[in-house]
Amino acid sequence: MPQSKLVLVTGATGKQGGAVVEALLTRGHQVRALTRNSASPAANRLREQGVEIAVGDFTDHDSLVRAIRGADAVYAMSTPYEQGAEKEIAQGMTITDAAKAARVAHVIYSSVASANRATGISHFDGKYAVEKHLQASGVPYTVVAPVFFMENLLQPWMLSSLRQGKLAMALPASRSLQQIAVADIGAFVAAVIERSDTVFGRRFEIAGDELTGEEAAAILSKVTGREIHYEGFPPDVLRAQSEEMARMFEWFDSTGYAADIQSLRRDFPEVTWHTFEEWARKQEWGVLDQS
Repeated sequence: MPQSKLVLVTGATGKQGGAVVEALLTRGHQVRALTRNSASPAANRLREQGVEIAVGDFTDHDSLVRAIRGADAVYAMSTPYEQGAEKEIAQGMTITDAAKAARVAHVIYSSVASANRATGISHFDGKYAVEKHLQASGVPYTVVAPVFFMENLLQPWMLSSLRQGKLAMALPASRSLQQIAVADIGAFVAAVIERSDTVFGRRFEIAGDELTGEEAAAILSKVTGREIHYEGFPPDVLRAQSEEMARMFEWFDSTGYAADIQSLRRDFPEVTWHTFEEWARKQEWGVLDQS
């Protein structure tokens, strides 16, 4: 096992941050989780796992400095889904500045693959604005940029159609999409933290598999024992709910992610790197029986 480090994890109660917590604990590291409410059920569940709780808020620089102080590394993630891309940029910049003030040895920033390619997708562009601020700050950093999460299939907006025997996405059936299991993000972040200065200043786009909607539907049919057909639909259908989502799926179709999956598997053998089928076999598909 590598030398144990103390890592402050933001977003520790979410899927991605939770996967980072689990990977770090499994590999013998100490975890300090940032939360706005130390008395919440989520914070208590983290305590039960042996996680230290630090109270702080992305809008309060001083609280972040206090939370970071003494940590060997910071896993920094923010989200555009609560308050929009502009607030996410502000959050990312505040935690970068706090990390610099606390003189932390390593910041790992959670971005998104292709954020540096001028996609015109606001939450991609927002994350890249934070990346540039981090790069200019002088703080030792690594950017981890995952592709589309396999876990998105378990979100309410996709589960409802799966229950009807359809994998419905705003992409043509033959268009491939790179995907990653959230557990692999956690394992990759742990690997980056352990490698410390050998990965400073580097940006990693990470993916575990690449497959078409038709291929994904066939795998789901095999794994779940249900007949699941792929159903593509135009991105304009999404536009009524979210211009951002429509733009993202249009970009998936026209351009798409470009992570180097083979190189990742070669260079980071300590990460499990689930294929879509391996991931699917680990899920509880009883959720498809619920109405």
